[in-house]
Amino acid sequence: MNESITLDCDTCVAQHSALCDDCVVTFLVDRDPGDAIVIDAATERALRVLGEGGLVPRLQHRRRAMEA
Repeated sequence: MNESITLDCDTCVAQHSALCDDCVVTFLVDRDPGDAIVIDAATERALRVLGEGGLVPRLQHRRRAMEA
């Protein structure tokens, strides 16, 4: 089963803040259009564990509360 995660800067509470400079989303969108990034589930879990342990920066994206 393929699971996908959608990260959109427009939905992030930290948009236009200093946290953007160290965000993986900023890193990904600043790449050249032909540079593919594929992260499988095992890699995502490993990055999450490393982030929780303080060994790599954690994902900065935090979804804003959806407006009614």
